[in-house]
Amino acid sequence: MKAVVCTTYGSAEGLQLQSITKPTPKENEVLIKIQATTVTAGDVFVRKLTLPLYVFLWPLARFAFGIKNLRKSILGHEFSGEIEAAGSAVKDFAPGDHVFGTTTGLNQGSYAEYICVPADGVLAPKPSNMTFIQAAAVPVGGLTALTFLKKANIQAGQKVLIYGASGSVGTYAVQIAKHFGAVVSGVCSTTNLELVESIGADHVIDYTQTDFTQGEAIYDVIFDAVGKISSAQAKGVLKPNGKYLTIKSVIKEKREELFELQQLAESGQLTAVIDRTYPLEGIAEAHRYVEKGHKKGNLVIDLFKLSKTSEVSQGVTEKTSEV
Repeated sequence: MKAVVCTTYGSAEGLQLQSITKPTPKENEVLIKIQATTVTAGDVFVRKLTLPLYVFLWPLARFAFGIKNLRKSILGHEFSGEIEAAGSAVKDFAPGDHVFGTTTGLNQGSYAEYICVPADGVLAPKPSNMTFIQAAAVPVGGLTALTFLKKANIQAGQKVLIYGASGSVGTYAVQIAKHFGAVVSGVCSTTNLELVESIGADHVIDYTQTDFTQGEAIYDVIFDAVGKISSAQAKGVLKPNGKYLTIKSVIKEKREELFELQQLAESGQLTAVIDRTYPLEGIAEAHRYVEKGHKKGNLVIDLFKLSKTSEVSQGVTEKTSEV
């Protein structure tokens, strides 16, 4: 099978398209033919670990991901696809099922044609009203937004501000906050105002023109979905018992919350914002695009576009190896 292997920390040129052994599911696993995956800011962060980090974070990050080279050499944190085979102990899924999920805790990421995933992992049936492209973009951003906003215990009518409302987490946070009944203000750049309004924001704030911390509005919840504002900045426009949330905190992905996202999507309350799609061969260029920091919503890798020839485009080299 084809997979993109990150051979070394550093630039996107270290991403190489290789032929590797197709995995075989264990008794509690399903083998998934991946139809789509994504490039997230997290994938770019892990791939670039040679670049400057806070001094105390660098050794911790290298210990977690690998000292000299990535321990998990195939990146990719989310996917959608079709189950091709199931282990003997699997009861909830069967071959032919369409699913979506994450690769949390696995030795392999989703930049590949196939992956084996525990049937009781962060895996759920694909929303029936979503394409594979759309569904692949939901798990990471959707779970992050849902987990944080649940912590705020949002009540109907409360005022919620989403900072970074046009990114992957931000676009889901706007929709989920609306689902909870909030009056939502989304902060984004000029070019994304219409987008944020179209997914349900009641108010949009152009951060290039207006500093929301200097405004008269006071919020019940402020969620920094891009990790760029501090609690001190938010404090001045929060109610006395208001809550400040930041994506810089760590979350634990939960299977049951992925099922919640599936239900929200099928009820029409959650949609995926897709900026661009690339074939698997174009993943280096996709990483470079995400690295610029201007992605709207999500960037999806469409494995349907995988070339049937040996020619490789957009700077990814092809090799053969066992991974």
